[in-house]
Amino acid sequence: MTTTATSTANPVTPPPPGSGRKVSLKRSMALLLVGALVAIGGVTAANAFGFNPFHSGEERDRPVLMSIKNASRYHAAVGNMEVVVEFKPDDTPAWMPGFIAGRRTLFVAAGTVDAYVDLSGLNEKDLKLSADGKWVTVRLPEAQLDKPNLDMERSRIFDQERGIVDGITDAFAAPDQANLYKLAETKFTAAAEKSELRKRATENTKAFLTTLCGALGVQVTFVD
Repeated sequence: MTTTATSTANPVTPPPPGSGRKVSLKRSMALLLVGALVAIGGVTAANAFGFNPFHSGEERDRPVLMSIKNASRYHAAVGNMEVVVEFKPDDTPAWMPGFIAGRRTLFVAAGTVDAYVDLSGLNEKDLKLSADGKWVTVRLPEAQLDKPNLDMERSRIFDQERGIVDGITDAFAAPDQANLYKLAETKFTAAAEKSELRKRATENTKAFLTTLCGALGVQVTFVD
């Protein structure tokens, strides 16, 4: 997805006052935009090595901004997910029938998975601005999936079966929540991988950059 002039022979008409400054301004702004995208990668690397421009080194009572995370990521698409998870604990003896000892829980998990493009992956080779500042060629990094976000307010236990032993000794105990949530997140990720979430994130990122550069009078071409 991606996201001419005429002239007369005579007489020669001088350019309107200020036109040269407009062209120069557009090119300067385009160069500034390209430079800013490349600089994102430098800031990310600096933070990784412990350089923090927001930390003064002095202890104060008031809150201090220590770092900014994920500043280079453009979150371009969000997938709303809902899956059914069947959970059975592993501690039930194989020889014992389920109706005597054992649990089975059906959990309806709801949440989201974000897809993003990490702009810190851009460098000078991925951004090429034309000499007149009117065109820019961009090679975007591949869209990635963020960690699933489980929405506890929308998630619920649909059904739960207990054996006789569990019903007596563990009547009020909740199922193994950590394993239950882990299974739900695994299913979220698998469903997101099979969807068009990455593709949508790439398309939205291209549309965003096309609109942003277009406002500066710069046309964008995306290459693989």
